[in-house]
Amino acid sequence: MSKDTAIYCRVSTRDQRHASQMPDLERWVASNDSKVIWYEDTFSGRTMDRPGMSKLMDALRLGKLERIVVWRLDRLGRTTKGLCDLFDELQERQVDLVSLKDGFNLSSPAGRLHARILASVAEYETEIRAERVAAGQAVARRKGKKWGGSRKGWRWKVTDDQVNAIHELQSGGKPIAQIARVTGLSRPTIYRVLKEVDPITPTSKL
Repeated sequence: MSKDTAIYCRVSTRDQRHASQMPDLERWVASNDSKVIWYEDTFSGRTMDRPGMSKLMDALRLGKLERIVVWRLDRLGRTTKGLCDLFDELQERQVDLVSLKDGFNLSSPAGRLHARILASVAEYETEIRAERVAAGQAVARRKGKKWGGSRKGWRWKVTDDQVNAIHELQSGGKPIAQIARVTGLSRPTIYRVLKEVDPITPTSKL
């Protein structure tokens, strides 16, 4: 029995539109000989429980899909746990995931590493990130923490996941421009992290 390709689009609010994602997705469909089914959501990425995603997961668990294609990974979701659980299920069911803008799929170890790094970055960009930054700044101020350099407090704008991703990608020979694109940070910030911040372990403190 032939299987389908799921094309998934998501925006967070009704004020946004799926249109920006469509041209790249439609070009992919036109260049690939595969039967496709489109799934769409207008829903927050902080939860994986969405109407369109639920229909996609039903098709996945019924064995109807051979791959899922998204414009960018954060369209699929913005929580590390939710995305990594999905990656594990896709690998178990031998279903590929293709992210057009991020330039990876899950068919190789490098692709799976890239996906997990991006999952962490996607979560970083949500309100959870803002709450953690605010809490960290409050703790630092209470302790009288000072931040030198031209951009006071710059370190609070870079998460531990991003620090680790930067070092991981740099040790793998990735160019600074690609590291900046993957992590969503500027090249000067990438250079500064590599120079001033060591990889973060679970017990490390700023």
